[in-house]
Amino acid sequence: MQVFNRALSGMRPTGSLHLGHYFGALKNWVDMQERMETFFFVADWHALTSDYAEPGRIKGFSLEMILDWVAAGLDPEKSVIFQQSRLPEHAELNLILGMITPLSWLERNPTYKEQQQEIANRDLSNFGFLGYPVLQAADILLYRPRWVPVGQDQLPHLELTREIARRFNHLYGGYLPEPEAHLTEAAKCPGLDGRKMSKSYGNGIFLSDTIEEITPKVRGMFTDQNRLRKSDPGNPDVCNLYPYHDLLTDAETRAEIRKGCTTASLGCVDCKKIFLDALAAFLAPLHERRAALLARPNAAAEILDEGNRRATVEARKTMDGVLDRLNF
Repeated sequence: MQVFNRALSGMRPTGSLHLGHYFGALKNWVDMQERMETFFFVADWHALTSDYAEPGRIKGFSLEMILDWVAAGLDPEKSVIFQQSRLPEHAELNLILGMITPLSWLERNPTYKEQQQEIANRDLSNFGFLGYPVLQAADILLYRPRWVPVGQDQLPHLELTREIARRFNHLYGGYLPEPEAHLTEAAKCPGLDGRKMSKSYGNGIFLSDTIEEITPKVRGMFTDQNRLRKSDPGNPDVCNLYPYHDLLTDAETRAEIRKGCTTASLGCVDCKKIFLDALAAFLAPLHERRAALLARPNAAAEILDEGNRRATVEARKTMDGVLDRLNF
């Protein structure tokens, strides 16, 4: 059983990416591409499990997401960047793994019940939504990676993939390696209104936003709800803005902010100005890379075409091995 020093992950194309996506996933991806083989895919079939009624938007979101990825630092020369739906091997392995995955494994998936309750405006009582962990397992196992970058809360999902691989190996002989978690350090990225930053809430700072678009958002951003006047001492530990200083501001400046906030010598308006300066410096290279891409017609589509070609080579190798184990 060959195991590669390889990592794989993907994202659903459901709209523009925001700071939460960068610090929660992309930053780690960019780092990983310097140390190992990396495969990153547009999970457009996964988007279809919940957005099946409006599939027309998925293609545009997919191309936009590629712009966000490359602007964030993913390098198509270093990473294989591809589109799930363009490789039929994903559907092929999904079908085979679906034959051996007990229904009870899918029904116990905590996300299945949680999302049915949270996404109340859509009917998610479909086979695709129930079975998405099998498709997720196929996506991963098709490339036989050693690593899958996940947060602590996603470990149960990866364990199900490992169980499916284990069952396949038990039935047909060892072939599919059980991938390991490459834990992503948790990054707190609250939305402008204090809730989780989310496209659906409309409370995000997006990677493609200009600083002119971001400035009024930040000016209206919630901070410490108990600090009603500048003369009131604040508490950075409950402030909605301060977690971003942890991510973007140097240690010396953070210490000054904390002291100024707790002694009421620094107001929230001044704190937001410091954040905007740090954010502008952070976004400048991202916007520069995005502008270079936009200057090339069809750049995102060309990146996917080349990535699809490279991914197909590996996917076909795995499927040939799977079918051989099945005597097909």
